Amino acid sequence: FTLPFVVLLCSCSDPLDVDVSNVNLDLEFINMDSTLFYSDSVELMNAHRFYKEEISEFYSYQLGYCMQIGSNVDTTFYNSLQDYKADTFIIRLERNIKKEFKDLSGSRELIADGIKHLKYHLPKEALPEKVIFMNSLFNSSIWCTEKEIGIGLERYLGKDNECVARLNPMHYHDWIKEDMNREYMERDAIVGWLQTNILEEIDGTLAEKMVRWGKIIYFTKAAYPDKEDHWVLRYTEEELEWAEENKHGFWEYLVQEKLLFDNNERNAMNMLNPGPTTPGLPESGGPDRLGQYLGWKMVKSYLEQYDITMEELLKLPYNEILQEFEIDS
Repeated sequence: FTLPFVVLLCSCSDPLDVDVSNVNLDLEFINMDSTLFYSDSVELMNAHRFYKEEISEFYSYQLGYCMQIGSNVDTTFYNSLQDYKADTFIIRLERNIKKEFKDLSGSRELIADGIKHLKYHLPKEALPEKVIFMNSLFNSSIWCTEKEIGIGLERYLGKDNECVARLNPMHYHDWIKEDMNREYMERDAIVGWLQTNILEEIDGTLAEKMVRWGKIIYFTKAAYPDKEDHWVLRYTEEELEWAEENKHGFWEYLVQEKLLFDNNERNAMNMLNPGPTTPGLPESGGPDRLGQYLGWKMVKSYLEQYDITMEELLKLPYNEILQEFEIDS
């Protein structure tokens, strides 16, 4: 009985359970937020010139869009930054960031490990060269260029943080504050890179966009194979349980309303984008982004039927995945 048993074990092995210990990764971490706020004048100006040269696109976004500070003239930059640092809200916000993120070593290790897994599965795809911790003043959780991942630390302070609680409820609704959850920071970094640089936004039907998001979620699981599915989907356990129990109703809703091959951008946003819930469903009380969830189920179901590589999955047309999907899977 030994040989059949061994064959059975091999056939049931998890394709995401891989060894990345020999994967080489050239990745630099920069805490831009700490440098801009806490450096003395000499260190600050040296960093300013370095950032302008080495990460110009990212730095322009940080200063120009997030902080509303000009950078072309050094004296203007320096004086504007001093005014910025003297603001009472900024002082309070930076104090909270420093307290919450006094040790980022665990985050650096987890992000690096996730990117190593991506490199193992997708060796030909572009990977980030730098991960930059920033204070975006609540503009961006994750912001990516072609070479960098930016993480807005302030967006992960948690809904009960004093600075988050003071945010204008007209612009930052309760569900947005709920999403400012430290638990998902490293997960969001990987998702941000995947959706920006590997599986870029497409102009197509809802079904196409669902499958795209299904691939993003599956590759995020590949980056973190030991993490629970609900974490990869950015759900609570209860939200994933609701999605599982109501997936048939959601699928029937999409079919009956003829939404799968619909090109309406608003419908796509309702099904795929973050929000308090997924609008328009026959059953109330469900989580947001159920289109992402169902896209992930499609991709997962396809890979349970066919033995293909991650690189093949990346290029696989959405219609092949959709045609093979059965909602009971």
